[in-house]
Amino acid sequence: MQQPVGIVLVSHSAQLADGLADLVRQVAPEEVPVQPAGGTDDGRIGTSYEKVRKAIAAADRGAGVAVLADLGSSVLTTRAVLTDHSAPTVIMADAPFVEGAVAAAVLAATADLKTVVAAAEEARNADKL
Repeated sequence: MQQPVGIVLVSHSAQLADGLADLVRQVAPEEVPVQPAGGTDDGRIGTSYEKVRKAIAAADRGAGVAVLADLGSSVLTTRAVLTDHSAPTVIMADAPFVEGAVAAAVLAATADLKTVVAAAEEARNADKL
């Protein structure tokens, strides 16, 4: 059986990252690892380099990790982690946070990392009306 692609959700808010992780786990196949990385190390609004780094390590089952970030410093923090710990099997998706995470999670058990990231990025074009 193919290893699943991991999903990491980076947000300024621990509650937002945890809530989206709960939603994603409900739509993703059971074997897909979903790791939230929200808030600072001391529980405030912001982002944590160490939380992002640890979430990536926890989500990696061998098929790679798709990282989605909400905005601003979460994107910058994620990019810093990826620069410092360069791995071709970790890709940050340029995708809407909620829609992209759901789209990625649906495919994460059966598709490769590039396909999962592409699905997340394509969610940007989903019409709501």
